[in-house]
Amino acid sequence: MEIYRWLADAVVALHAAYVGFVVAGLLAVLVGYLFHWGWVRNPWFRWVHFLMIAAVVAESLVGITCPLTTWENALRADAGEEVSQATFIGRWANAVLFYQAPDWVFTIAYCAFGALVLGALILVPPRWPAHRATGQGK
Repeated sequence: MEIYRWLADAVVALHAAYVGFVVAGLLAVLVGYLFHWGWVRNPWFRWVHFLMIAAVVAESLVGITCPLTTWENALRADAGEEVSQATFIGRWANAVLFYQAPDWVFTIAYCAFGALVLGALILVPPRWPAHRATGQGK
C-alpha cells in the first residue's frame, strides 16, 4: 500500500533528522564555544542532545536495533517492499544512514561520538539563565 511507503519514508526522514541533530548539535556547541554564542549553553538543548546520543550508545552496547529502524522495516513490509526498493527519498536517506560494516564498528563509533558529546558537555557546561529581580519585592 502506498501509505505505508510514505510512512516508511517519513520514519527515515525522522531518523535522518535525529542523526542530523546529534551531529550538528555537537558541531554547534564547539563552534559556539569558540565564538561565544550563549545559546549553546542552553541546558534544555544540551541535555536533550546528550540524552539523544546516550540512547544510541546504550542501544549499541546492549545490541538493540534502533526502534526507528524497526518501525521503518515494519512499514516497508506492510507496503510489500524491502528497504532496497524504497522511493528516492527512502533510498537516499537509507544510503546516508546505513553503512555496510560489522556491528562492532558502529558500537565503537557511537561510543566515541558519545564521549565527544560528553566531553563537550564538560568543556562547555550548560548554564541556567540568571534570575533578574522583578522589582516587586519578591
